[in-house]
Amino acid sequence: MDARFPAARRRGRTLPATLIALVALAVAACAGPAATPVPTVAPTAAPTATPAPTPTASPVAAFPITLTDDEGTQVEVKAEPQKIVSLTPAATETLFELGLGDRVVGKVEDFTVYPPEAANVPDVAKFGSVDVEKIVGLGADLVIAGGSNFNPPEAIAQLRSLGVPVVVLYAPDVATALKDIELIGSATGRTEKATGVTADIGAAFDEVKAATSGLEAPRVFYELDATNGFFGPAPDYFGAEMIKVAGGDPLTSGTPGVYQIEPEKIIDFDPQVVLLGDAAYGVTAEQVAARPGWETLSAVKDGAIRPIDDVVVTRPGPRLADGIRALALAIHPDLVLPSAAP
Repeated sequence: MDARFPAARRRGRTLPATLIALVALAVAACAGPAATPVPTVAPTAAPTATPAPTPTASPVAAFPITLTDDEGTQVEVKAEPQKIVSLTPAATETLFELGLGDRVVGKVEDFTVYPPEAANVPDVAKFGSVDVEKIVGLGADLVIAGGSNFNPPEAIAQLRSLGVPVVVLYAPDVATALKDIELIGSATGRTEKATGVTADIGAAFDEVKAATSGLEAPRVFYELDATNGFFGPAPDYFGAEMIKVAGGDPLTSGTPGVYQIEPEKIIDFDPQVVLLGDAAYGVTAEQVAARPGWETLSAVKDGAIRPIDDVVVTRPGPRLADGIRALALAIHPDLVLPSAAP
């Protein structure tokens, strides 16, 4: 999510702890030495069918309502929220998609804020810090937060102690990302709208799977970062799941929670496609092709090094439909998707 892992985030999507000194949440980009990632989530098997969203409430908006968030905490929302604070970029996108932009009074800092009008919402948090006093001063009657240390647990506890309902989201896989969209819908009285959003995402996944069915799955290295070592999806990261759905065979570290991939493993894997999730930071195909030893890679020989919008692919929000389509077309450039037909 964009909260899934207890790691640094960039552009609203989670990054491994290896990059915590390198970048922070979609927000603060600061260079520093890499550290060893610490696994904190159990491996999540990639689904073989379209993730089925799980409704969390009746289509009828009824308050008070008690919800169970992704950390297992029961949260009572006494009345339909009028002043909402979003502490993850994915939650910000979701709230605006549900037509609640005028009720969002505070958000987490985000360098790739979406939609554009969300830029007018004041920042009340950065990665690793939350301004509790400011949130309370805004009169927030609902806070959507990120779990697994995306937001400091002590800040969440403090808000709850002050009577502010906080729903914590943590999506290690696509199915949970869809459930979280519906959880936000239930917490805000927008259940029907949220169900429509997740249905559209599910339809996009079905479309991509149908279009890639029967195609050979090329070996794919999705580069998250190459500043201090090479980083790609961990095997339990839903980005790896997305690549499989999009018709690719993802390179991972092979160890749950670990994103760093040794150079030798990349060479041995011999990716047929290299996708540059770090293209927005200036990484180019020419730079990749010039890396020592990479001239032997199939992707380099075939010119299959392609930039991709990492935010829509890895941010667990309403644009996942765009993300899965973009990913499929990056892996299979000749793919024909019905939704893209004129």
